Amino acid sequence: MYQLPYYAVIFTSYRTDIDEGYAETAQRMIELAKQQPGFLGVDGARQEVGITISYWESEEAIRNWKRNSEHLFAQQQGREKWYSHYNTRVCRVEREYEYHSKPQEE
Repeated sequence: MYQLPYYAVIFTSYRTDIDEGYAETAQRMIELAKQQPGFLGVDGARQEVGITISYWESEEAIRNWKRNSEHLFAQQQGREKWYSHYNTRVCRVEREYEYHSKPQEE
């Protein structure tokens, strides 16, 4: 998928009952992350627990994203309004593999 090794930031979150502005901010953060040097991609899912995994070329790219002023403001809003608990993990991806039940189109 991406050139190995690369890094994954796993953001696991539990929401409060406050929805105002959350969806718009979450979408904006994805759009903004895509503009950052070293960004590779993102996956996410939300049920009771939300999981967002962003992929980066380097730890330096992750640090730069963490210091982005608009991202810092979104983090503050998350702590104040949207999240009752969250956890962030940074991992180095050394290998990967995948399975497809049907041939992928080129």
